[in-house]
Amino acid sequence: MAGSARMRIVVIGTGGRVGGALARHFRLAGHAVVGFDRTALDLTRPEIIRDRLEPLAFDAVLLTAALTNLDRAEERPEEARAVNVEGPALVAGWCTARGARLIHFSTDYVYDGARPGLRDESEPAAPVSVYARTKAEGEERVLEATGGAALIARVSWVFGPDRPSFPDQMLERARAGARLEAIADKFSMPTSALDLGGWLEPFVDGPLRNVGGHLNFCNSGEPASWHSYGETTVALAAELGVPLRCTVIEPKPLDGTTAFRARRPVHTAMSNARLASLLGTAPRPWTVALREYLRKYHAPA
Repeated sequence: MAGSARMRIVVIGTGGRVGGALARHFRLAGHAVVGFDRTALDLTRPEIIRDRLEPLAFDAVLLTAALTNLDRAEERPEEARAVNVEGPALVAGWCTARGARLIHFSTDYVYDGARPGLRDESEPAAPVSVYARTKAEGEERVLEATGGAALIARVSWVFGPDRPSFPDQMLERARAGARLEAIADKFSMPTSALDLGGWLEPFVDGPLRNVGGHLNFCNSGEPASWHSYGETTVALAAELGVPLRCTVIEPKPLDGTTAFRARRPVHTAMSNARLASLLGTAPRPWTVALREYLRKYHAPA
């Protein structure tokens, strides 16, 4: 770790890819970690937030929990607001009262995605769905409650071992010989959950622990479409000896995906230039991180 003292860290959202990876990372780094999944700490219930946090002594909270299902958010906007806005604001209030560091995770979907190119932190949020609007409002409520001290960590297209993600789903279908297809005209930057812990260390217990506001956390490289992300996954898996019965992925348009109720932004690939400047080194390319993930979790022994 960047610091030397053993910290008391609360991770909210350990049932997800980001929360699970961060809880494991900071435990292995020697810190005292208390983790809560959704069944243990329901952000829709203020009394549960109080009951879980009041007895604890903690130095930092990593708030990764959210209602992330876009279509569910459209159908249940009150639930989305409770989980993505009101719950985080309450957690932020507890952190302020305790003098604890708060890192609150958000999403590339707060951008409207109207133009190609990389989104940076200076670009204003312009959300186009209930999910994205609640995440953007949650960001601002957290910053208000902490006087701007909280770090808002925006992540995108996260893959990791704690919960099946797009690469895992694609390989499951490829192994089974099922038809493969993916959207070819929506773009973002894949991000390794296993890399996040290392990037976060100096922000939790190191020289960057006083950095607040919005910051993009993602791997480097060329933006991907779901289609190119899938093609890269299949190609890397084949190189690693993963037995695949289907390797051809058919492209499909975003507008032709009738199952989607919520609007999806098109161009939300984020720039990590500010993160690289703060860390003093650029995050590795997502293709390199993906290959390592596939080797560790999918390749034959």
